[in-house]
Formats: sequence, structure tokens, C-alpha cells
Amino acid sequence: MRLQVFCEDRLGITRELLDILTNQQIDLRGIEIDRIGIIYLNCPEIEFEPFSQLMSQIRQLDGVTDVRKIQFMPSEREHKELSALLETLPDPVFSINLHGKIDLANEAAERLIAKQREEILGEPIQTILGFNFQQWLENQAGEHRSEMVVISGLDYMMEIMPVFVTDDNEESVMASAVVLLKSLSEAKMPIAMRKISGDNGFEHLVGQSSRFKHLLSQAKKLALLDAPLLIQGETGTGKEMLARACHQRSVRRDQPFMVVNCVSMPDNAAETELFGFAGSATEPSKKGIFEQADGGTVFLYEIGEMSAHLQIKLLRFLQDGTFRRVGEEHEIKVDLRVICSTQKKLPDLITAGQFREDLYYRLNVLALVVPPLRERTADIVPLADLFLSQFAQELQQPKPNISDKLAQYLSQYAWPGNIRQLRNVLFRAMTQVDSDELEIEDIQLPENETTSIISDEILDGSLDDIMKRYESGILTNLYKSYPSTRKLAKRLGVSHTAVANKLREYHINK
Repeated sequence: MRLQVFCEDRLGITRELLDILTNQQIDLRGIEIDRIGIIYLNCPEIEFEPFSQLMSQIRQLDGVTDVRKIQFMPSEREHKELSALLETLPDPVFSINLHGKIDLANEAAERLIAKQREEILGEPIQTILGFNFQQWLENQAGEHRSEMVVISGLDYMMEIMPVFVTDDNEESVMASAVVLLKSLSEAKMPIAMRKISGDNGFEHLVGQSSRFKHLLSQAKKLALLDAPLLIQGETGTGKEMLARACHQRSVRRDQPFMVVNCVSMPDNAAETELFGFAGSATEPSKKGIFEQADGGTVFLYEIGEMSAHLQIKLLRFLQDGTFRRVGEEHEIKVDLRVICSTQKKLPDLITAGQFREDLYYRLNVLALVVPPLRERTADIVPLADLFLSQFAQELQQPKPNISDKLAQYLSQYAWPGNIRQLRNVLFRAMTQVDSDELEIEDIQLPENETTSIISDEILDGSLDDIMKRYESGILTNLYKSYPSTRKLAKRLGVSHTAVANKLREYHINK
């Protein structure tokens, strides 16, 4: 029980209250004193008769004007109100003590970190968010700070705000700090804030397969080298994103990153776009992309589509970094790095006479090969989860979970359009879903009976394990088109009983 005692500010009145509790053998769990003449007592619940006696004795004390039973102590009420307020906030919030450890976290923070509150509380904020709290405390104590962070592949604006309280001398003292995370989409992000700190852009690349980890390990090393880089891979595999990450990790990270789409650029305008043109009496001169990117990086998307005329111009530029604007004799020299991407096999284009061999060797100094999604199946579900988180932010709606059956289905699909196709399919599903979980029925994919995936994950285990996984994948895919054991048995040319047993063994149903 909690008691609220209204009394005069008299010396010794608190001691008399404690004597009454002692005489009745009532344990005191807590006491709080308000400056306006109220004493709060926290005691165990007692029977009605002893309670009536206690209330009578307290009222008889000299200076006591009233005593009431209340539900919460002031500190309890404040804590519950604060907790309730934090839980209603849609953004993740952490309260940090002066040791840099988390004292409080709301439900949004739990969802973001994907941990239970018991696992978060007491953990250093640097372990959870990578923020060096002690360095901030020593160098910027008391200052509000904002910075960009990337968590699970998503962009957030992190606000660090000091919390000050007044001590007994009426002086302001820092007691803790609050960390607030506001989600940002790339479209809404200020240009000045797009310079990613930490791992310099690679935080946005999500995956856990051995192929992906090897690619990232290679890319991080090559990003630091200031030489031409050729990125090869199928359409939709994320070649431009990898190029951006390499730029962010390089010494040129603070300079421009310019993209040239060799597919959509008409040949008559391409030279002007790349190299600029000389001005005239009626028209001012214009800088080309190479000149605008001076000091930074130019990304030539789908270099295999570049015309023969531009290939000669590019080769000349790569030799010494000089070029001429269209209609101008004066040479301009710039310092930039060229990164190219292609989904075509350039050696085949060389054989067909469509690509210059000398240019190929100029560009192919450093090389990365991005594996298709079907060869990194362990990354499909983490990528799907990331995309759903992004869409939930953009569409301002709750993020649905991925059912176990859908996770298995997504992992067994061949994804000819790679990551781009996965993203588009999930976006379409996200706009239509009405429940808190995505099922196979919510996904619209072209008929694709087999995946022909042979990756490290598929080949894990014994031959029997591999064959069972493969057989389960085939039956799962076919059962969508032949949703009865008899139809499926006829399709596969086996008995109805054999198919029914297999479906039961692999827990496959509608």
C-alpha cells in the first residue's frame, strides 16, 4: 500500500511517522518527501482493522492535516508515465547512463535491434549502435549531436541529447543522455547527410552467404586502390550500389560520384554529355560529366553498350586524363577514377568486333564479379526482410513478417531478375497485404518449376540431405500449379500414394 500524508513542515514529524510503523511492525519499503509538505510511504498491504488503526494514529499526529491511500508513489507514477510515453513513440529511443550503458529502451528499439529488452538493458550503446559514447562525453558533453547511422541496411538520423537535472545547489548537472533514431529514405535524406561514416557505404549491402562475404572482402580492398575497376554481373544484381560503396570507401569519398548510363545515352549527345562543349556568342559553354566529377568517381553503367566512337574517346582519356570539349581545341586535364559495369561478356564483344580490346585492358585493371541471387540463396530472406523494412517506412504501415513457407519458397526460386526482381515483387505484395504476415499466396511470380541452384548452402550436408532438399523444392514449386495429389502424381508420372507420402514427409500443403 502507498500512503500520502499531508502535513506541516515540522522538525521530527517524519521520525514520528516511522515510529508508528515500527510499533505496528509494518515494514517500510520506501519513503519520498515533497517540498510542499507531503510525505509518501510505501508499505506492504495489511488487514482492514490494523489499517484503520494506522490511519487513525497518523491523523492524530501534531501537524498532520490528512492521510490518504494512493495507487503509486510519485517516482513510480513518473516512471510508468514515462514508460507509457516511450512505448507510444514510433521511433526507437534509448536512455543512456553516464557509463555509456542502456538503462531504458522502448518497443520500437526492441524491434529495430531484434532483441528482447532484457538483452538490451545494461549493454553498452557502442555495442548496439556503434556510437562512441565516452568520446562524446569527454569532447562534446552537453552538446546536442546528429549523425547518420546505418542499421541492418537502413538509414537513420541519430539524435544524441544530453539530459540535465538540478542538484541541491540549484546547479545544472548532466545525469544521462537520450538517443533517438529517425528513419530516413534516400529520397528524403538531405544531400549533405548522404556521406556515410563507419564502414563507408558497405553497411547498405546485406547478406550472409559465403559468396557475398567473399565479394565484400574483395570489394573493400579494391575500393582503396585508385585504379579503374570493372564490375561484372547479371542485370539487377546491385552493381551500381557496389560501385557507390567502393567510392564511399575510397580516398575520393568527399568528391562527386557521377553516373553515366551507356544504354540510354544517344551517340550524338553522349560526347557532349561526357566531355562538355565550347561556348558561343549565343550559348554559354558547358562542363561535361568528366569535368564535373574532377577529383571524384565516374561510374560507366553497362560499358558494353558504348558506341565505337565513344570507345576511342574514352581510351584517349584513360591514357593521360586529358580531353577536349566539343568544339574546343584547348585540352582539359582532370583527376578521377573510372568504375565500369557490364552484364555482357566483354571478351565475346571483342571477338565480335563490338568492343575495343585495348580499351578492355585499360578498364579491366581491377575486377569484381557479382554473383546472381540464385547462387547466394542464404541472402534471399535477409534481403527480403530489409526490403520490407524499407517499404514499411516509405508506406507508413506496419512491417509484415515472412512466413516460414514463404521464406522457403523465396529461397528456392531462381530469380532471373535478381535483387531488382525480388524488390519489385515484395513491393507489389506490400501494397496488397492485409495481415501481419506475408504468405506464398501474396507473392506473384512467373511459373518457374526448377531453380538449378548449386550453391554452398544447397550442397551442405550428406547426399541424402541434399537430395531431400532438392526434392522438397521441386514438390513445393509444382504443388502451386497442381494443388492436388492426383494432379501432381499425374504430372510427375508416379503413383498417387508416393506423392501423398512425399508431401506428408516434407510438410507441404496448400
